[in-house]
Amino acid sequence: MTGRSTGVSFQIRGETVADYGGVHEVICLAFGRDDEASLVDALRAEGAVLGSFVAEIDGRIVGHVLFSELLIVGETVTVPALALAPMAVLPACQRLGIGTRLIWHGLDTCRNLGHRIVVVLGHPDFYPRFGFSSDLAARLESPFSGKPSFMALELTQGVLEGVSGRVRYASAFGIA
Repeated sequence: MTGRSTGVSFQIRGETVADYGGVHEVICLAFGRDDEASLVDALRAEGAVLGSFVAEIDGRIVGHVLFSELLIVGETVTVPALALAPMAVLPACQRLGIGTRLIWHGLDTCRNLGHRIVVVLGHPDFYPRFGFSSDLAARLESPFSGKPSFMALELTQGVLEGVSGRVRYASAFGIA
C-alpha cells in the first residue's frame, strides 16, 4: 500500500526480518526509551506476533505497528483477540498521516485474515477515529479497565455482544 499525505509519499508493507533494526530504531526514537522496542523483540521471540507492518520513505523505515495475540477468558468460553501495541512513527515524520495509515492497513489486514476483536491501550483522542471505544471494552477485565485509554474494536460488528472476561495478553507484556 502506498500513501501520500501532506506531500509526503510513503509505502506500507508487512515487516520482514531485515526490518528489525530499523523498527527498533523507530520505536526507541518515538518513545524516547527502549521499553517498547524490547517488548516487540520479546513478542517476536514468544511467537505472539500476528501482524507487523512498517511504513517507509525512500527505503527508510519511519513507522511501525504491531498486533499480537490476546485472549478474553470468560467463565465458560475463551475468545481470541488481538492487542494493538506498540504503534510508533519517527518524531520527524509524525503528524503526516503515517500512523493513521499504518493502523488502517493493519486493521484491514487483520479483518481479512479473520480476526474479529482488537484491544488497545492508547490515546483516547486518537484511537476512536478507527472505531475503538472504551464502552466496547467495559466488560473486559484488565489492570486498565475503566480508563478511557483502554478500548476495544469489533472488526466484525456485534462480536463483543455478551462477551466478558479477563484480558490475557501475551506473556511478553508482563501483565498478570
